[in-house]
Amino acid sequence: MKLQGTHQRSITRTADGRGARIMDQRDLPWTINWVELRSAQDAERAIREMWTRGAPLIGATAAYGLAMALAEDGSDDTLDRAYRFLLASRPTAVNLRWALDKLVETVCPLPTAERAAAAFARADAICDEDVELNRAIGAHGLELFRELHARYPDRPLNILTHCNAGWLATVDYGTATAPIYLAHDAGIPVHVWVDETRPRNQGALLTAFELSGHGVPHTVIADNAGGHLMMTGQVDAVIVGTDRVTANGDVCNKIGTYLKALAAKDNGVPFYVALPYTTFDADTATGADVPIEERSSDEVTHVSGEGGSIRVTASNAANPAFDVTPARLVTAYLTERGLVTTVGE
Repeated sequence: MKLQGTHQRSITRTADGRGARIMDQRDLPWTINWVELRSAQDAERAIREMWTRGAPLIGATAAYGLAMALAEDGSDDTLDRAYRFLLASRPTAVNLRWALDKLVETVCPLPTAERAAAAFARADAICDEDVELNRAIGAHGLELFRELHARYPDRPLNILTHCNAGWLATVDYGTATAPIYLAHDAGIPVHVWVDETRPRNQGALLTAFELSGHGVPHTVIADNAGGHLMMTGQVDAVIVGTDRVTANGDVCNKIGTYLKALAAKDNGVPFYVALPYTTFDADTATGADVPIEERSSDEVTHVSGEGGSIRVTASNAANPAFDVTPARLVTAYLTERGLVTTVGE
């Protein structure tokens, strides 16, 4: 990503190599605030309170958190406690468990004195791999977008995306946004309908911030406008990211994704899900088996903006953070291997 003209990753090691540097996404787009995480407790708080979010980036942050714990004490007891502590920070995104498992796999055979360095190196490698996976997703998606635009060569290609699956949700490029950026850079006239204006406004705040920085034409819409736009022929394709895809191809993603998939199916609009292999969960049979995080009702009863937070209802609220889109509603999955209709093979 380019931020204020400089290439950045959403997470890096601190200058002294003993911590992790992330952007506090709660302040975006109004303020760009980089913070340093110096302990597993810092990493857990950043994940739980959504300073950092997005399935791949959560995994990377947790990996550095585990490495920081081992830098304080490389014992088996610390490894086990820090693993369980970080794993509990967000229950739905599978990359969190995947990244922690990779670090445990790396450090378990090593003497305690060597574990921290190996853990940091593995966390670095997880970040580097995520960038390359997303770059590959973008390259395959670019070819898809070329084909879609060829059907409508006299106008911009209209893409609808939900929530934020960009470089703010990964280490760089993003999943669903990677082909958008590459298409724009390749001269394909692409326009993005940006939704998820509630409950956390991650489309309106984060995706719009990203697209603005890259110069991609876009329009923010209310969440419920997507069906109307599809019905009136103003959406050529929907592309979303995901926090977990189960063995049967069900897609767990930000609440509201299911409704977009239903509208797309009803109107003959292709519905694509972009994901790296790290987000595929072969151990969970179907979406019905995925734990759905229930977040604070304040995210529904209050709206945050440049001037702060205001309450918009006097009533109680419920806030399921994710829903499940059945595999039957997915046109294809966009992965680092290309466009596939069946995941996990």
